[in-house]
Amino acid sequence: MARFPALIRRAAALAAVLALLPAPVLADAPRPEIPRGKGDKCVEPTEVMRRDHMKFILRHRDETMHRGIRTKKYSLAECINCHVPKAEDPARQVHVSSPKHFCSSCHTYAAVTVDCFECHSDVPQETGVAKEDLVVPVHGSAPALDLEQEAARMAQAGGGAE
Repeated sequence: MARFPALIRRAAALAAVLALLPAPVLADAPRPEIPRGKGDKCVEPTEVMRRDHMKFILRHRDETMHRGIRTKKYSLAECINCHVPKAEDPARQVHVSSPKHFCSSCHTYAAVTVDCFECHSDVPQETGVAKEDLVVPVHGSAPALDLEQEAARMAQAGGGAE
């Protein structure tokens, strides 16, 4: 029982020492190295993509799977095609299991599991879709959700979409 108060004193002393350290000392934690994409700019500003990329991907998935609308703008395949370099030698191709893979660079740092690639490819693929083919209804006549307009709405709302 006498050991418990000693533990509390040690924890309090450690907290006091940490409180006295300047903030930059605590902020010097290593940051992930995020590889740049191939294009001039991403489909959304960097800060929006860092915060809301999963919302865009999930909304794109729902549009594709539930409404039959295929677009390239928020396609996971297009993200991979732009952000993951294709290796000349397939044996040297970077996969999601590598910390150098675009997705893993942040997700490993943030301790977030990436399960997209249980079904999807984690390496660049030829899509066979021309850039001008942005909306291709697959079935039904459901009106297309304007993903660009939705992205602007989410950005204005501070990423507050569901």
